[in-house]
Amino acid sequence: MSGPAIHVFGGTSDARLICQALDAAGESYRLSVATDTGKQLAGNIAGEVVVGRMDKDEMADFLASRQVRWVVDASHPYADVLHRNVAAACRRLQLPLTRYQRPSDIDAIAHPLLHKTDSLEAACAIARPLGRRVLLTTGSKDLAAYRQNLPDKHLLVRVLPTAAVLAQCEALGLGVEQIIAQCGPFSDAFNQALYEHCRPDVVITKESGAPGGYQQKVAPCLALNIPCIVICRPAPAEDAAPADRVASLDEFTQRLSLWRAQRGS
Repeated sequence: MSGPAIHVFGGTSDARLICQALDAAGESYRLSVATDTGKQLAGNIAGEVVVGRMDKDEMADFLASRQVRWVVDASHPYADVLHRNVAAACRRLQLPLTRYQRPSDIDAIAHPLLHKTDSLEAACAIARPLGRRVLLTTGSKDLAAYRQNLPDKHLLVRVLPTAAVLAQCEALGLGVEQIIAQCGPFSDAFNQALYEHCRPDVVITKESGAPGGYQQKVAPCLALNIPCIVICRPAPAEDAAPADRVASLDEFTQRLSLWRAQRGS
């Protein structure tokens, strides 16, 4: 079985932009996403979209059977397991790998009420003495871990409005008054109104960068004198040479031009 020479791992707005750049360049490609939500985020792109999770062996078999020649990892900054699996599959097949790293703006805001940490457990330790009402804007993936680490807190969770996510919240015992089902990113004013309505004692979020509205989440929180805990991104895996890391669409376009030149030689 053969197919497009380029395979993109995505499920983010970053991946959609990369796919649109490939469309503009007239390149065929295939996009992998983990969930149907990731497929929706891809929007109206020309490439085939494959839905489903794969481990490193399944990835290697998939890429080999389709004669892929270049892999682009544009998955979520916090998808460290996926990053490692993609890297392992590419090493096994000796495939070139380009990793898109969303630029960080973690240092754009400094404030006495802004706490930066490197893990969920550390974030929960900081949150415990700060009040009962904890607003999570960290997504649905780790809700069970937050329930376990903050059993005495009244959790408020902002999550994607999908049936699967809402069922997950319900299974964890979260009531309707605790679930805020919305699809972002959101403006400063929107987030400020949310904080004023929910009245959290502390907010826990992630270092999501500009596409995830990091500053728009943090600034109004601090303006209202609400402590904000940010879980920083995992350290980048040693999965690709420095030359194969890109942090902007322009850098990706340059890398694409180089790949096309090498392919033609």
